Amino acid sequence: MQNIRNIAIIAHVDHGKTTLVDKIIHASKLFDEHQQFDDLILDNNDLERERGITIVSKNVSVRYKDVKINIIDTPGHADFGGEVERVLKMADGVLLLVDAFEGAMPQTRFVLGKAIDLGLKPIVVVNKVDKENCRPDEVHEQVFDLMFNLGATEDQLDFVTLYGSSKQGWMSTDWKVKTDSIIPLLDAVVESIPAAPQLEGTPQMQVTSLDYSSFVGRIAIGRVHRGTLKEGANMSLIKRDGTIKKVKIKELQVFEGLGKNKVAEVSSGEICAVTGIEGFDIGDTLADAENPEALATISIDEPTMNMLFTINNSPFFGKEGKFVTSRHLRDRLFKETEKNLALRVKETDREDTFLVYGRGILHLSVLIETMRREGFELQVGQPQVLFREDEDGNRLEPIEHLVVDVPEETAGKVIELVTMRKGELTIMEPKGDLQHLEFNIPARGLIGLRNNVLTATAGEAIMNHRFSAYEPYKGTIPGRISGSLISMETGPGTAYTIDKMQDRGEFFVDPGEEVYAGQVIGEHTRPNDLTINIQKGKKLTNMRASGSDENVKIVPKRQFSLEEAMEYIQKDEYLEVTPKSVRMRKILLDENERLRSAKKVD
Repeated sequence: MQNIRNIAIIAHVDHGKTTLVDKIIHASKLFDEHQQFDDLILDNNDLERERGITIVSKNVSVRYKDVKINIIDTPGHADFGGEVERVLKMADGVLLLVDAFEGAMPQTRFVLGKAIDLGLKPIVVVNKVDKENCRPDEVHEQVFDLMFNLGATEDQLDFVTLYGSSKQGWMSTDWKVKTDSIIPLLDAVVESIPAAPQLEGTPQMQVTSLDYSSFVGRIAIGRVHRGTLKEGANMSLIKRDGTIKKVKIKELQVFEGLGKNKVAEVSSGEICAVTGIEGFDIGDTLADAENPEALATISIDEPTMNMLFTINNSPFFGKEGKFVTSRHLRDRLFKETEKNLALRVKETDREDTFLVYGRGILHLSVLIETMRREGFELQVGQPQVLFREDEDGNRLEPIEHLVVDVPEETAGKVIELVTMRKGELTIMEPKGDLQHLEFNIPARGLIGLRNNVLTATAGEAIMNHRFSAYEPYKGTIPGRISGSLISMETGPGTAYTIDKMQDRGEFFVDPGEEVYAGQVIGEHTRPNDLTINIQKGKKLTNMRASGSDENVKIVPKRQFSLEEAMEYIQKDEYLEVTPKSVRMRKILLDENERLRSAKKVD
């Protein structure tokens, strides 16, 4: 009889999930004494390390007291909801990690709701009790109320709570009594999470995630639901649409520590990786060859946003990237849909342009950032929110639940900014020395809001949001008020001209930086667009005058992150993304064409 516990760790972004997994790995002595490892062992992709967030869920296993504990690290951000939903299918219990100061945040609520619906048993870990201003007892009450509101059963509400600090590596049942290790947490997992049930009968396994190896191709990962999988066995693969393919298992592996071990068979309750199967998708069922039975397919929340992806056709195309053709772009986008469940790609009437649907700005920006690091050059349009219609033909739009924690003195500015964008204030209460605000706001009102809120609060606001529902259309929302400064010529800008033009607006380029005609190089102080020439040099004469050669003083250019730039561009602009740069440009580079199309619109 195997003794297995399958647990998923769920928490809000930056509450310390991955750090906790590190400590569990160290506590179970997976590494030899001489091995050196960095922090955040599981965040192995560069993007995850830089942003400090988990994007792709991962599996590790540890052994403790003859029990094998399979740990699944899940993303905390609602934009990666597609990842979370399928991962929870592999677990029997969840470790809910909550910050001792911040309490349960909107994303935590999103994932916890899914876990409770699946009937998983929770253990609550109140983390970071070593922080000042922390309020562990209040947070514990808050989590209980949250679970009650989400409709948890009596058994789920009777949860074990542990307090501690993942960073310092200790856990305890009482936050005032500090222990010296993380062992109390492992004890709680073994005692209160139910063992993975052993179901007899014909084999069934649902593919819940994939891995890829250049030697064996795509690898299916999932939890064996019933029966036993054997190496070399002939099986049926039941697709989402009900069609059945005959396949053969080449090799089976189970997760052991940070790696995988090859085994001859895997019985129900264990999480394993299967190689040798072709043509599977996430959500497909691997079942018996003779009488196949399918498991219920994984339901995924619908996308709420789309963006236009097209090839780079700017004057600088091909200078910085390796993959620039429409075939490269098309293959890469369709390949992404195989593992990124919440993403959809639609072809348009133009061969080089695709509509990509996602769960939010972060979801799409992670895809764009990953592609540029792989060497792609592409252009994307302004993010558009997806509308729906109800039975009576009324227009519905996605509404997000927005939570902002902000210093008291700037709370008024934040409320003003959000209400201007059709947001409704639902809760306002003090939280430590911060003001806690909750709003319901249309998803299109969020585009570009983060920039404005951070500016208004001198970077002190903490913003989080999650999708709540589709509601009737709330009317027009004012967009960006200021126009763009557009380059007239191609070539490097001169310090002399940029200095002279500084009263016209704020620049996004430095002197000496190469720009092309039609590129957006700054923000105009007025609502209209202005085309300017920044390539002109100073007229040279052989006369010297003491007053005319004053030093040039130029304000540093405004830097944009990829998400900020995606939220900044207007309808008639593209964002050009290459491995080395992110540039904004007008879709029509020629000024006369822009004027003609503007006249047509009028």
